[in-house]
Amino acid sequence: MATHAVLSNAQILVIDDEPDLRTLYELTLLREGYRVDTAGTVQEALQLLNAQRFDVVITDMRLPDGLGIEILTHMKTQQRTERSIVITAHGSAENAVESLKAGAFDYLTKPVDLKQFRTAIASAVLGTTSKTGPSRRATDARLTQAAASNSLGELALSRLAGDSAVMRSVKERIVKVSRSMAPVLIQGESGTGKELVACALHATSHRAAGPWVAVNCSAIPENLLETEFFGAKKGAYTGSVHDREGFFQAAKGGTLFLDEIGDLPLAMQSKLLRAIQERCVRPVGSNQEEPVDVRIVSATHKDLPAEVLAGRFRQDLFYRLNVIDIVIPPLRERCDDLPALCHALLARIAEESQMSVPTLAAGTVEQLARLPLLGNVRELENLLHRAVALCDGHELQLADFQSSSGPVPLDVRPPDNPIAPAMPIGTSDIQLPTDLQSHLDQQEREILVKSLRETGFNRTLAASRLGLSLRQIRYRIARLKIDVPRDDDADE
Repeated sequence: MATHAVLSNAQILVIDDEPDLRTLYELTLLREGYRVDTAGTVQEALQLLNAQRFDVVITDMRLPDGLGIEILTHMKTQQRTERSIVITAHGSAENAVESLKAGAFDYLTKPVDLKQFRTAIASAVLGTTSKTGPSRRATDARLTQAAASNSLGELALSRLAGDSAVMRSVKERIVKVSRSMAPVLIQGESGTGKELVACALHATSHRAAGPWVAVNCSAIPENLLETEFFGAKKGAYTGSVHDREGFFQAAKGGTLFLDEIGDLPLAMQSKLLRAIQERCVRPVGSNQEEPVDVRIVSATHKDLPAEVLAGRFRQDLFYRLNVIDIVIPPLRERCDDLPALCHALLARIAEESQMSVPTLAAGTVEQLARLPLLGNVRELENLLHRAVALCDGHELQLADFQSSSGPVPLDVRPPDNPIAPAMPIGTSDIQLPTDLQSHLDQQEREILVKSLRETGFNRTLAASRLGLSLRQIRYRIARLKIDVPRDDDADE
């Protein structure tokens, strides 16, 4: 009942230059119980925005006197609290990404599916409804307070132990990002807690009541990827006796977390890109696509821009996933958090072992801070696990942290064998090109030529190996001016 009341009180602004579409959107929203105003141009929309407050603004990307992005920019400049939904042309990935980066809560592609339209509006309204139109600062405070009072959000954020400046920044970004439907890419070295951040992002969002589906992309055999991601129909393969749900279907209404996204093979990357763009999936063995309502959060320890340059990761998929980024600092850059981290980890270890929480002897934390801890929090937890197992009392001593490979205490470091720190993201040895697009074109051209030669210039087979359609590979061959023997039989 409370949710229905919130939706009924919501005021929606619809901006579209096509009268028939404006009427369709208006009637659809009125049937849902919303109050609706409409505009056909940027100027009409700005006049309405200056005159009153709304809960959600829906705008077409292209209008007679400008672009929908101009309306988003105006709202941001004026510190408006409304959430915006942008309607873009079918398949216009650049417009969708641009609108999300400009602050849009969500986007829809034409022709608009009315079921997705209603779902997107409801999701936006439930996170923003406000009769008084508070300031942006008040809205931020309300969102932070809501996250803290939410048991799931509070628990998830509390698991990110530490109060250093960098960790406070990460937590603040999580709360801000949780308002949007925009895809998030979490980057950081192995063991920094990327999954914890993704979980906190889900728990503090309006999707917290929906499913949380975490997937380790590197752990799935390549021949099972499509079935695991998109599901399969009964009889699709030998032994398939019933419909099988994929990750996308399981995460409907919630969050799909794709860990180690950089390990996906190229063929699967193209299929994932389509699913994200079109918001629908086609189960193996089915002739029909199914709409899916999921938020994509991905993570990687790899330098994805470098992977793009090397031809191992699709550039278009990278831009789709990296609309908003969250970078997790390595442990060596947040040594101030070591006391809080040690306490949190020891409390978890004690709970698992059904024992009281052990303490650290004086000076132990300082000695831990001297280690490079290349495995980050995961390595620290391993050290504490070992120390608890070796400890004879309730207080962990330096001797309890000795390596199993030799009696080397923490305060002794071989001077002639320093451990090089792990290379942070974005600082690899790759020689940066002066013209990125030309460099990428050259890389793409070499990959296409190699695949074409290996398949005897069979464009259909080459396209299949690269995860492309025949139309896509023909377009790339023409754009990159690749000389291919004109033999129609080569595509059979």
